[in-house]
Amino acid sequence: MSTDTGTTDHTELTVDVGPVAHGGHCVARHEGRVIFVRHGIPGEKVRIRLTEDGESAKFWRANVIEVLEPSPDRVEHFWHAADAQRSWSHGHPPVGGAELGHISLARQRRLKAEVLAEQLHRLAGPGFHVPKTPVEAVGEAASAAGTGLGWRTRTGFAVTPAGRIGMHAHRSEAVFAVREMPLAVDGINALRLWDLDLQGIERVEVAAPANGSRPLVLLVPAGGTRPKRLAAIAARLPDDVSVAQLDPATGAVTQLRGRTWVQESAAGHDYRVTGDGFWQIHRDAPETLVGAVTGFLHDGGYLAAGSVVADLYAGAGLFTAPLADAVGVTGSVLSVEGAPGTSRDARKNLHGAPQVEIVQGKVERVLRQKPRNFDALILDPPRAGAGKAVVNQLVASGPRAVAYVSCDPASFARDVGYFRQAGWDLGALRAFDLYPHTHHMETVALLTPRR
Repeated sequence: MSTDTGTTDHTELTVDVGPVAHGGHCVARHEGRVIFVRHGIPGEKVRIRLTEDGESAKFWRANVIEVLEPSPDRVEHFWHAADAQRSWSHGHPPVGGAELGHISLARQRRLKAEVLAEQLHRLAGPGFHVPKTPVEAVGEAASAAGTGLGWRTRTGFAVTPAGRIGMHAHRSEAVFAVREMPLAVDGINALRLWDLDLQGIERVEVAAPANGSRPLVLLVPAGGTRPKRLAAIAARLPDDVSVAQLDPATGAVTQLRGRTWVQESAAGHDYRVTGDGFWQIHRDAPETLVGAVTGFLHDGGYLAAGSVVADLYAGAGLFTAPLADAVGVTGSVLSVEGAPGTSRDARKNLHGAPQVEIVQGKVERVLRQKPRNFDALILDPPRAGAGKAVVNQLVASGPRAVAYVSCDPASFARDVGYFRQAGWDLGALRAFDLYPHTHHMETVALLTPRR
């Protein structure tokens, strides 16, 4: 068996698929044991192949290899490489990155709403009233004929031992060659990276901005790969594509051809983003999230000319620039980012806004060093969330409101619990399906001190 780690007599089982769980799988049970099943839908009867098992394991993991009683929401998967049944029929697991592609878009969003509600119920603390929050469709997927494809402006690829572009199977080091990426924008697929010989390269990161500006291909070389080899690969790419080398250990980006950055656009501003610096990957995500954050703050009276605000985990300044517009020259914006390269991008992007102060460093340290009476804080932490220490530091800084942007419902729900322990309440919440065909979602919340 492929990645099975325990007994072999339970390699394949027939189970009833239970409720959806956080992480892209559903819960099933076999002889009292919990199995996290991917590629199923609640209510189905399926045959599964165990991918992680063992008598000492707390739970097992499995893939669906055959559907015996399908859900009415099951659809044909749009991508053969990520289709579990098709892949296992050829003797190998599917690639990751489209684990919900067998489910209708409407049901995907309902399942994500269930996950968000369950995480809040479980982690936000006793007595918390979970608001009924639909997960909103965004962009092309919001239309009746929407497919949920072609939205990724950034994609990372692995490389097979034979030097072909590929992707990992879920929770596996195995890499399988691919010849398309249906979730990516046309600008990425048009590069035809699958036609290149990438021997000597470990990973490839690609960014193709939604505004049509020059794409960037980042090559992460294996140890010992010579510069001549990198130059040969760059020469095979179209002339209007920038190519650079990325050192994953230091984050250093070295120019091979063109620029080491891309130009993104959102909310009436242009943003320089260097290398693999953070930027929302859905083509419509920046506008959507800026609108949700500023809408909450405007409607609550926390954002206006003269307001004092902070943008924490600010990245290249996606939220900082529209906040600067809103507060005007009579207000102020403190923009805090931990990554040095991304903070440098923010300085370039906001150089014409004298009301903005850019600081590179840890959020809790900067807030201690620069105390002020904030009207609002914008919090957009990485997937791990802010954590108890940061939440307590935010509360201690005395803002009138916090707008919290999260890409992980579990860390978000946990942090809501920390805010509640500190005497704050969840005042408003929206959720967006910015990652169709995956289990991921984005939430924007407004948190305020309890009256």
